[in-house]
Amino acid sequence: MSILLKNCNIVNFDKTINGDIFIEGDKISQVGKLDIKMAEVIDCSGKIVVPGLIDMHVHFRDPGLEYKEDIETGSKAAVAGGVTTCLPMANTKPVNDNSYITTYMIDKAKKVGLIDIYPVGAITKGLDGNELAEIGEMRSAGAIAFSDDGKPVMNSEVMRRAAEYIKGLDGIILSHSEDKDLAGKGVINDGKISTITGLKGIPAEAEEIIIARDILISKLTGAHFHFCHVSTKGSVDLIRYGKSLGLNITAEAAPHHFSLTEDELLSYDTNFKMNPPLRTREDVEAIKNAIKDGTIDCIATDHAPHHRDEKFVEFDLAAFGIIGLQTLVPLTLELVRQNIFDINHFVKVTSYNPSRILKLNDRGEIAPGKLADLAIIDMDKEYIFDENLNRSKSSNTPFLNKKLKGINCITIKSGKIVYQL
Repeated sequence: MSILLKNCNIVNFDKTINGDIFIEGDKISQVGKLDIKMAEVIDCSGKIVVPGLIDMHVHFRDPGLEYKEDIETGSKAAVAGGVTTCLPMANTKPVNDNSYITTYMIDKAKKVGLIDIYPVGAITKGLDGNELAEIGEMRSAGAIAFSDDGKPVMNSEVMRRAAEYIKGLDGIILSHSEDKDLAGKGVINDGKISTITGLKGIPAEAEEIIIARDILISKLTGAHFHFCHVSTKGSVDLIRYGKSLGLNITAEAAPHHFSLTEDELLSYDTNFKMNPPLRTREDVEAIKNAIKDGTIDCIATDHAPHHRDEKFVEFDLAAFGIIGLQTLVPLTLELVRQNIFDINHFVKVTSYNPSRILKLNDRGEIAPGKLADLAIIDMDKEYIFDENLNRSKSSNTPFLNKKLKGINCITIKSGKIVYQL
């Protein structure tokens, strides 16, 4: 079936044009002022059309923890948020540390048929940080990157050998940067708010120490390190320094780390409990500026669904993490409204840069020959994000029942309409 998108405000990473988009099969066929018959017509007046968003960091909990989320519900939340490509992390049950789990995840996503997923394989067996997992077999099965996310690889020798191996396979290491010994039993940022609340703190240095180490391992091995969920000013400074040396490093930030500060924890609301924790206003401003100047390459949600019972407990016992696929668009558009960057940079950090980091050169742009992965967004619509809109199996987010501005209205994946508001 052919689709003709009319009256589009077409936003790419480098320019914005007014025109139409003609889709044939799974590809974009033509872009411009078009007069084509025999196609389904969608009027995009008053909206922007952007490349389908690429989220480099999600947790779909499948296999094994499907009571929180599964590949089907995660995919539904993704397309509702305009996301057409996701990288689910390896901390499933069993862990994705072998080709069988990798293949299972890819096959199930294809059966669901809403998005492309590229599994992230574990670096070490069982995420235990000691013995390398079956990295080569997972890479052959379709794993695009490797991470022990949720746990750091604390042993530097193990991380060095993993880096050398993964580099040889043209893979990427997604670094969960956390010194577990220094973080200890902390649950929020170590500082003023932890002192006031009496909750144990996680110092910024717990993140920064591992970022510094992995920058040096990248220097030693030449491997591509991508730093996940960067949350502190010190981390930004370190990454900026590493990039100044020409090292093969990239980085991401999550929307909650540029939208919220540690002050939210005065409420003791466990929906504000995440890892890395919410930091100070100074850290938030540093993250915003780093996205603007390119030190941070992309925005990823760290979508982390949890059952209500895992959040409705004492703060110390509550699970870390929040869902984020459907709040990615409004929270990031807020930076456009704040004049931190323009709408083209929005596309750069949510689609174009991730496609280049992952070498998925068939997407990330609206141009003839590219995959017809598109999101049609109303930037000005205000609404309450409630359970009627939420497509995730879980609802652990501080943005539930809050007013947001900017919403994805239609998602097209490989030429098929997979979501309509």
